[in-house]
Amino acid sequence: MSSKKTLLILAGGLGSRYKGLKQIDGILDNGSPILEYSIYDALEAGFSKVVIIVNRLIPQSYIERLNTISGKANFEFQWVYQEKESFLPEDFDASQRQKPWGTGHAVLCGKNAVREPFVMINADDFYGKEAYQLASEEIDLHISGLRFGMAAYPVEATLSGNGNVARGICILGDENYLISIVEQTTIRRQENSIVYTENGNDIKIAPETLVSMNFFIFHPDIFDILEVYFNDFIQSDPGLLEEFYIPSAVQRMIDEKKAKVLVKASPSQWMGVTYADDKSNIKDFLTSEIEKNRYPEDLWN
Repeated sequence: MSSKKTLLILAGGLGSRYKGLKQIDGILDNGSPILEYSIYDALEAGFSKVVIIVNRLIPQSYIERLNTISGKANFEFQWVYQEKESFLPEDFDASQRQKPWGTGHAVLCGKNAVREPFVMINADDFYGKEAYQLASEEIDLHISGLRFGMAAYPVEATLSGNGNVARGICILGDENYLISIVEQTTIRRQENSIVYTENGNDIKIAPETLVSMNFFIFHPDIFDILEVYFNDFIQSDPGLLEEFYIPSAVQRMIDEKKAKVLVKASPSQWMGVTYADDKSNIKDFLTSEIEKNRYPEDLWN
């Protein structure tokens, strides 16, 4: 059994379709953004350490809020800036680069802060209590340097009523091990079906098809592999908008047989805010969860 489990939260990205800094946008009157519900759920599931990868736009006041919360809730907390210079070769000129290097680089930025098995999540996705319980059990029983995990969700449960969504469709092999993640950027509900558009054609997808919502369960051995892969990415002379994505890195690990990824369907409800108008849906959902006594009205008091 693993003695320590860490929650690694990616909060360094800049959403292109959401008006505001959605990582720390409070949902209810208690002021807690989605990531605090994720922390609360992870602590309940036996996690004891939280590392958050942030960008320089995150206000210092919010970092101080989390420092206070970690003292109240008795968990280890560390934040790491995703600097565009981090893990770059000394002779690489990144002065023209504006965007962060992507989710794979964000995870790599946690290398010096995480030395135990960990769950990686997006700051602005709500994954539900059961996902963290599933992950905690996987860490205790199965996670190793050669075997990672993923909690995935039925595509039907991840749609937005406000527009298309991008989702990574999981292609699974024997015993639900991941073969590949196929990214589709135009998934939507159309009449009574779920479809995406490819080469001008609308293609139906079964509602129960599992998609990746970036809930990965990793062993710390991944950091050394990511460092090699990120260096390869940099040596390929990427364009100013190209990013080093964690799903692409995981795909390469699978292809090179450096790791296997067991995919399990999460029994919990996923919620997210791709668009600003999605916020009202998650507000209603959390209000309902509080009424069911699944969460206190104020998470930290």
